[in-house]
Amino acid sequence: MKSGAEPRTSLFVRGGALFDRVDYRLIETPEDKDCLYLMRYRAYLHGGLILPSESQRVSDRYDDAPNAWTFGIYVDGELCSSLRVHVLTPEWRMSYATELFGDILHPRLDQGEIFIDPARFVAEPEKAQRFPDLPYLTVRLGYLACEHFNADTGLALVRAEHQAFYRRVFLNETIAEPRSFPNVTKKVALMASDFRTVREPVLARFPIMRSSAFERRMLFQRDRHSFHEAVISTFEPASIIPSS
Repeated sequence: MKSGAEPRTSLFVRGGALFDRVDYRLIETPEDKDCLYLMRYRAYLHGGLILPSESQRVSDRYDDAPNAWTFGIYVDGELCSSLRVHVLTPEWRMSYATELFGDILHPRLDQGEIFIDPARFVAEPEKAQRFPDLPYLTVRLGYLACEHFNADTGLALVRAEHQAFYRRVFLNETIAEPRSFPNVTKKVALMASDFRTVREPVLARFPIMRSSAFERRMLFQRDRHSFHEAVISTFEPASIIPSS
């Protein structure tokens, strides 16, 4: 779907110049998945995160998890980047974040917290060079998921060289030191921010993070009704954050 943030942003704010050229699409067909897995391979190989392989594809068991939404970010119709968004609840805990940092996250999930865990952030190397604002429009999906699912906390598994970006954009703090990520040569730390605390400061600094309730429904309300309704039913109506 075409991004539907409201109001439209100035060309002089981060991501504004690229915003109207971006299309977010769920990666669902075998053809789209193959394109994504190939892009992941090229990006990870380019970044020195993996070794060459015959398959030239990168996928994992969480790509089809029932609590995961995998998006392709298209610019002018071309796949440029991707993000997989996990919604973690006491009932639904499948993600690399809980696999790697379960000692930290499971006790909080036991207390009823809801986390948004953006994972597998990847960009086509050549497109990343051409569109320097692409990371902002990609990680925007995690922020919108926090809003849509009324999350308590936004998470991020982050390599050392990218932690400054998440501190700057989402005001994340490191809550666990780096640990090894499966089949990747670099470790990742666990970063997090309290969504209700950072929501307004993030919107003030990065207006492209604004969205309409319609856009969020189009992105996250899909055929997996059993999961979506289970999550929504845990919210008290009065606790829902008003739409921007």
